[in-house]
Amino acid sequence: VDFLVPNRFEYGYGLTPEIVKLAATQAPDIIVTVDNGIASVDGVAVANAMGIQVLITDHHLPGSQTPEAACIVNPNQHGCAFLSKNLAGVGVMFYCLLGLRAELREQGAYQSKPEPNLTELLDLVALGTVADLVRLDENNRILVEQGLRRIRAGVCSHGISAILKVAGREPSKVMAQDLGFYVGPRLNAAGRLDDMTLGIQCLLAESEKDAVVLAQQLHDLNKQRRSIEADMQQSANISLDDIAVADQYSISIYESDWHQGVIGILASRIKERHHRPVIAFADGGDGLLKGSGRSIAGLHLRDALDLLSKHQPDLILKFGGHAMAAGLTIKAEDFNLFKLSFEAVVKSLLTEADLEAVLEVDGSLSASDMTYAVAQTLENQVWGQGFPPPLFYDEFEVVNQRILAEKHLKLSLKARSGSSSILIDAIYFNQTQFLDGPILAAYQLQTNDYNGSQKVQLNIRHVNV
Repeated sequence: VDFLVPNRFEYGYGLTPEIVKLAATQAPDIIVTVDNGIASVDGVAVANAMGIQVLITDHHLPGSQTPEAACIVNPNQHGCAFLSKNLAGVGVMFYCLLGLRAELREQGAYQSKPEPNLTELLDLVALGTVADLVRLDENNRILVEQGLRRIRAGVCSHGISAILKVAGREPSKVMAQDLGFYVGPRLNAAGRLDDMTLGIQCLLAESEKDAVVLAQQLHDLNKQRRSIEADMQQSANISLDDIAVADQYSISIYESDWHQGVIGILASRIKERHHRPVIAFADGGDGLLKGSGRSIAGLHLRDALDLLSKHQPDLILKFGGHAMAAGLTIKAEDFNLFKLSFEAVVKSLLTEADLEAVLEVDGSLSASDMTYAVAQTLENQVWGQGFPPPLFYDEFEVVNQRILAEKHLKLSLKARSGSSSILIDAIYFNQTQFLDGPILAAYQLQTNDYNGSQKVQLNIRHVNV
């Protein structure tokens, strides 16, 4: 068994005809896709013509036409009775392996040899489930919880452990959000800037020594990615300052020097700031633009692009994705037309109320519960996409504040509990303006372990003065 990860800049996404021809040079008996393939009609046709069977495992929504593959495993295809529709690509493959093991067991394949212990893969299943930002329904939370237990116990991939360590995290205390904030971005940096093979080699490393070397390379790539992203963000802010974003229902943005591997992150940042569907484009070569989009609640991005392609069949050359994220390719000369057309489609699907960001909170937290023990209990739960950690909302008096690392606000707050009060630390990320007077703050309770001290602090998400 060998793996092949298409270079996104050269081949694009999915099982394209070009990738099939590249794989064919290794004379494979079968091609198995993971987390892609449901839209690869042409690629599978080429494989069939070459006599190569294709097994597609994917979780993305199928289009009007599906490939003529030997087998398609996708919980979201029509007629599939599998109850957990929110599996990530890694989850789909995990259940494929469970099914294969059951079939081999039925055939007596394990009478003379031991069955493979598939629980040994749950650390990787947890990582992929969290990093792919799929909804953490009951089934996915079970998969993630079991994977976290293996990582904390030290019986996980050398690569996961090494990446956590170079990121300054302790594997024995790992939480679900650590996989999304620290491990995922470092693995993705390889695919965004270089070759995803580096990330896979790290996860497959057979020794701790090899894993640490590869993890450090991923860490360095991620620092480079952050620098590129910061430059692109500054450029985007300048461009957006020149237009009336408040009058638009969508944002389509392009700069010729943007990095194709970072536009998805850029689109996500712009969406968070302006609460509108965003598609960021970069030069794709040969007169083409590659776009990456992020959406808001109320707009299914892939369906919106599908609607646009039906209105104007020649405008979008290819696209794919799901509700909250999508990728597409257009001609560079059609950017302005796409911008206007996408705006019209989004405007037909959203209301002005949809464009107002709504922050849902879980109510007040008693000052007596703002303790390290409570914060630790909360952090040990499995939170994530569709199942966020509690967001509390209370009034505080600002006792002290200072700028931290030139871009964050570090505060000391007074919280009242009946006739008494307590002082508690707080951090307000990406905020440099001092806060005046009493504040109403939406916040998460978290632990802050630093230099051997264990403290509780508030992670402020929003403030009303």
